[in-house]
Amino acid sequence: MPAANGGGRLGAAARRRVDAAGLWCLLGYAALAFLARQPGEPALPAFFLLVAWTGLPAFALYLYLRRRGEPLPRGRMFLWAAAFRLCGLAGGPFYEDDFYRYLWDGYRFAASGSPYGAPPEAFFADPGVPEALQRVLDGIGYPELPTIYAPTAQLVFLLGYLLQPGGVAALQAILIVFDLATVALLLRLAPAGNVMLYAWCPLVVKEIAFTAHPDGVGVCLLLAAVVLARERRWRGAAVCLGLAAGAKIFALVLAPLVLAGAKVRHWLLFGAASAALYAPFVLSGGAEFEALQVFAREWEFNAALFALFAAVSDRGAAKLALGLAYGAFWAWCFVRYLRSGLPRAVPRGDWLYGALLAASPVINPWYLLWLLPFAAVFPGVWAWTASAVVLLGYVTGLNLNDYALQPYQQPAWARLLEFGSILLALLYDLFRRRQNFRECPCDNAGKEKRS
Repeated sequence: MPAANGGGRLGAAARRRVDAAGLWCLLGYAALAFLARQPGEPALPAFFLLVAWTGLPAFALYLYLRRRGEPLPRGRMFLWAAAFRLCGLAGGPFYEDDFYRYLWDGYRFAASGSPYGAPPEAFFADPGVPEALQRVLDGIGYPELPTIYAPTAQLVFLLGYLLQPGGVAALQAILIVFDLATVALLLRLAPAGNVMLYAWCPLVVKEIAFTAHPDGVGVCLLLAAVVLARERRWRGAAVCLGLAAGAKIFALVLAPLVLAGAKVRHWLLFGAASAALYAPFVLSGGAEFEALQVFAREWEFNAALFALFAAVSDRGAAKLALGLAYGAFWAWCFVRYLRSGLPRAVPRGDWLYGALLAASPVINPWYLLWLLPFAAVFPGVWAWTASAVVLLGYVTGLNLNDYALQPYQQPAWARLLEFGSILLALLYDLFRRRQNFRECPCDNAGKEKRS
């Protein structure tokens, strides 16, 4: 009986700490929602202050409970995560105009049966476009290009349009549901304290709940495939993986690892699910491939290793060298995964997506949504440091109102601070890992094998 009472007191204390941290963070997200509703974009100093306001308590609570060995109440953690996302729904997008493209694609899908084909600029003088969609059309960036978004994302855009033509709130709500499903899936893969790092992460809340980026759909489906593969439910895993690949090609990075223990028929099912998404659009003469080619050939933003390589060689040579290096790293991760006791092992998506982004010519902040769920399973200082400092990608000439810079050009100090911080955190993780191995090499080898 005393032990039970002590456990009850510990549980009540943990709930109070979670509620205190959650309320503090909620105030920050409410303030961010208020700023997002004002004319113009939030000032960058206010934004980063609120990122610190909402992010630091989550990390502090995680470290406190971990050091004391106290469990984190799952229900409380989940409810606060939902409350934060409702602030995003109330606030709406800022620092981004991509949502205009999502709304337009949903309209074109509903009106013509396909969002692909003609670029938005082809409809500038079309009197048949409804007034609400005319305003959407005026806000689209790069209107000369057809859409870049894949079929699964387009189905979500279509649903958003059917629920609220020309409005972003319905789309935000759909994406919030997917994101909360991601949190629920993570609770099947990692302790609640680790999952809180994702569920309460300011980058995740900002990019999905506020800004309505659809990457969360692909991430949710990919994570569902991982969970189903661990349970040897291969048909469901194959279908979810096909849908994830139909949301963004990023899912293909982990596809061979997720299905490594499956039979040939499950691989065929994965291919069939992907083909079923694309076939109607390809047969009607459209898909996202044209815009993807332009993106891959011309765009560069917030690059890390690519910027360094491109500074001393031409872009083509930089892409080739980094592509070969990444291929070798992926092969090493794949062999390591095969030796880890699949299918129960969780792929090191944090490593694979982290390396992919490091080599990429474009690192938008929301790309880290693919990495962070795996960083909750395998928490490291480098990944969660990246989740905070990658938001420096919003420090651009446009948001600084600095006319000496191009609209999407970053000042040198922002990129140096961003990637310098990640590098220092990565070195710290490597040092800590080495120290732990020296202190108890046998125990660490056992942990490595079980992971």
